[in-house]
Formats: sequence, structure tokens, C-alpha cells
Amino acid sequence: MEVNFEITDAIQEQDQRRIYERLLEFNLERLEDKSPKDLGVYARDAAGNIVAGLTGTTHGNWLMIKFLWVSESLRGRNIGSEILLQAEQTAKERGCRFAFLDTFGFQAPLFYQKHGYQEAFVLEEYPLRGKRYYFTKNL
Repeated sequence: MEVNFEITDAIQEQDQRRIYERLLEFNLERLEDKSPKDLGVYARDAAGNIVAGLTGTTHGNWLMIKFLWVSESLRGRNIGSEILLQAEQTAKERGCRFAFLDTFGFQAPLFYQKHGYQEAFVLEEYPLRGKRYYFTKNL
């Protein structure tokens, strides 16, 4: 089979979907747990607007935290800590034993360390001069 290579900085949705679907097909044939489950923990104001929250997934033994954000006006009031604890508790109820997340050096590495997260590794000079931390925790 002849193959032609293409390099682009404009990824088309259908091309990305094709690669994702083929990778998913391959992975699902081999993964023990085929049912990741979304997890969201939100704090809302009186009008119903999200003012803080966490999104992630639970999959097998793992809670994977994608995003945790607290509005400026609520920072320092333990809202982030409460959201994180509720996510961890829900993950444990779902059978998770570990948690995983990443954060930039200017975001919250000390916050996660305060909550028992251990540094797994750091990408130095990311994207140029900063650091990107990867943490895990036994739940």
C-alpha cells in the first residue's frame, strides 16, 4: 500500500473524528473497564449561574480531574476544597481508589499538595518557561 503524508495546522473535524473513532475501537477491544462516567460538581449562585466547579471522569480505579475553577469573588473561602472533596467522595462511591490531574505552575500546585496530591512528574519549560505539574492521590 502506498502512503502519502500530510502535515497541517488546520485539523478538520472529520479527520480528528476518524482518528478518535479508530483509536477508541482499538482501545475498547483491550480495556477491562469500558464505561467511563462523567463527574461534575458545581456551585451555583441564587440565579443558577455556576460560580465554581469541577469536571472530570471516573474510569475503573481512577478519578481524572479535567478542570477545577472558582470565581475570583469566592476564592479563599474553601469552596474549591469542598468541591474537590465532594468529587473525591463521589469517586470513592463509584469504586475509584486513585485520582489524577494536571495543573500549571501559576494555577494551583500548592492547593493540590495541601489536599494530599503527590507530584508524579513535571513538564519543565512548558509551554516556554513555565511548568505543568501532574499529580496523583490515593483516595
